[in-house]
Amino acid sequence: MNDAIRITGLAKTFRDESGEQTHQALADVNLTIAEGEFVCLIGPSGCGKTTLLKIVDGLISFDDGEVEVLGRLIAGPGRERAVVFQTFALLPWLTARENAAFGLRMRDVPQARAVEEADRHLAMVGLSGFEDRYPRQLSGGMQQRVGLARALAVDPAILLMDEPFGSIDAQTRQLLQNDLLRIWDQSRKTVLFVTHAMDEAVFLADRVAIMATRPGRIAEVVTIDLPRPRDDRTRSLPRFVDLTTHVWESLRGIIVGDGLDTADSVRGAA
Repeated sequence: MNDAIRITGLAKTFRDESGEQTHQALADVNLTIAEGEFVCLIGPSGCGKTTLLKIVDGLISFDDGEVEVLGRLIAGPGRERAVVFQTFALLPWLTARENAAFGLRMRDVPQARAVEEADRHLAMVGLSGFEDRYPRQLSGGMQQRVGLARALAVDPAILLMDEPFGSIDAQTRQLLQNDLLRIWDQSRKTVLFVTHAMDEAVFLADRVAIMATRPGRIAEVVTIDLPRPRDDRTRSLPRFVDLTTHVWESLRGIIVGDGLDTADSVRGAA
């Protein structure tokens, strides 16, 4: 199996307008993700998860190391990558269909085909019949489904997801997790998924990469040996509980070892 993403010796330092270092966000980050693999990133607040995701997407630069995507060093955003954000990032003056077709239209795909693909992917995420609704007419979970449909419609090889379910209520979040796995089972796209939720990481991933902070780095990679396909019954398996407990114990060790504020870190890791 080929590598979809290879991160080697990655370092990133943020600086102020005068060029003075404000803090080192990442140091010597190493992570390889195979084609078709689902990997979750989890760690204490401020450990650099979103920074790492944005670097892989080509949105921000880095200071040292290498990032390869499908065997090529990245030099910025690429058509083989698409992002789903925590904020729904929908254009309020566009309908669900128009939002889902937005990426395709930006790539000069003819309107008829863009609409066809938008409708197909809206149906895939359970929004048939809502194509003409505006974001204000949709619930938070439905808006995030539109964002997912928009990302899938451009048919990326790699899906980068930055806490996409973080602002959604627990019940809807669980439904969206199930839907995401159903779609992933069909497409087997490579997914790099940032989350604060231990149970979400264990439920979704093939592997969970646990990040430490000060500076951000990969502290441990846990293989999730739960059978697929997964559904609500997976969450009650003793192995699911064991793996979630292991991830929490690793995070707790990082939080204590790094001297982080316990209340904020636990809130972020939970």
